[in-house]
Amino acid sequence: MPLSHIKVLDLTLARAGPTAVRQFADWGADVVRIEPPTPGSDPAGDDRHAADFQNLHRNKRSITIDLKNDDGHALFMRLASDADVIIENMRSSVKHRLGIDFESVKAVNPQIVYGSLSGFGQDGPDADRPGVDQIAQGMGGLMSITGQPGTGPVRVGIPISDLAAGMYLAMGCFAALIERDRSGQGQWVTTSLIEAQIAMLDFQAARWTMHGDVPQQAGNDHPTLIPMGTFPTADGHVNLAAPNTTRFRTLAEVIDAPGLASDPAYATSSLRSDNRELLNAAISAQTARQSTAHWVQALNEVGIPCGPINTIDSAFAEPQVQHLAMETPVEHPTLGEITIVRNAVSMNRTPHRISSAAPDRGQHTEQILAEAGLDPEAIANLHASGAI
Repeated sequence: MPLSHIKVLDLTLARAGPTAVRQFADWGADVVRIEPPTPGSDPAGDDRHAADFQNLHRNKRSITIDLKNDDGHALFMRLASDADVIIENMRSSVKHRLGIDFESVKAVNPQIVYGSLSGFGQDGPDADRPGVDQIAQGMGGLMSITGQPGTGPVRVGIPISDLAAGMYLAMGCFAALIERDRSGQGQWVTTSLIEAQIAMLDFQAARWTMHGDVPQQAGNDHPTLIPMGTFPTADGHVNLAAPNTTRFRTLAEVIDAPGLASDPAYATSSLRSDNRELLNAAISAQTARQSTAHWVQALNEVGIPCGPINTIDSAFAEPQVQHLAMETPVEHPTLGEITIVRNAVSMNRTPHRISSAAPDRGQHTEQILAEAGLDPEAIANLHASGAI
């Protein structure tokens, strides 16, 4: 597999950090999750049979180490000396107190790629405050542009800050590994929930940075491209996108409202934006006369992007989603066969693989320590000292 030569030590909790590590695990890296000997440390919960846990921690092995124990700390540094990547998402000061920060690890392994993910960054006035996804959604501006106009702030229905931060960190670590091939040196790779959330604002943020425009809530309409949004049908709703003039004229013909295309109020993109409410109302009056399936077929036939508003179960029932096999089966020792969501990227020659369910706490401790060169007596001594 693409990353089968890479060893990763996983010190992450909650969601953002594990999302980063999952990218390595899915592409074949040897990922060792280092957990404290006692449960209850993960704010996201520690139910090993929960769908969330299985989805986050597949393709890993698990070892328990007490990093506050002197022998446990020494053991971690021994494992770190032979690792390629370490990923953690503690508060910025915690790793320094534990003596497992980048500089400490670099002293025993100059080639280490050390990934750190926090709520608000590794330094600065907010560096050591706690942060979770919804806090970043609010502070990062996302909740101010989500939802119907005038209804107050609305969170996005997924932990978008967590997921984006995890993906950005993984991408940064991949880049650092490629650079290491040239320089022979590792480096510290950092991001945070707030940085990822600001970056994910994308064109909405650029409207502010370039023009001083403060975006507002636009509901189901695209903030700047009209018409693009959700429209009623006879049995539900349909999403459609026809913002350029050519597609707008085609849309007007398909919905049997040719007068819209010739109306001077809608002649240009800026005029369609200025007259958004009137235009949307006119389109809605026509789309409400036929079913969602009717419009999906009719609009696709003329090349206008469109689609239904699915519930999660309906999304997985879509023929194209079925064809893409987004559900992947994996065998769990007590749950039997379970299905989880596969990685979204495919490679034709070295594909990703979900080869194992999420591990039990410390399931592979003895195996990993034996691979690290510890004999049975040394392992017994670590047990006796409470290090593992």
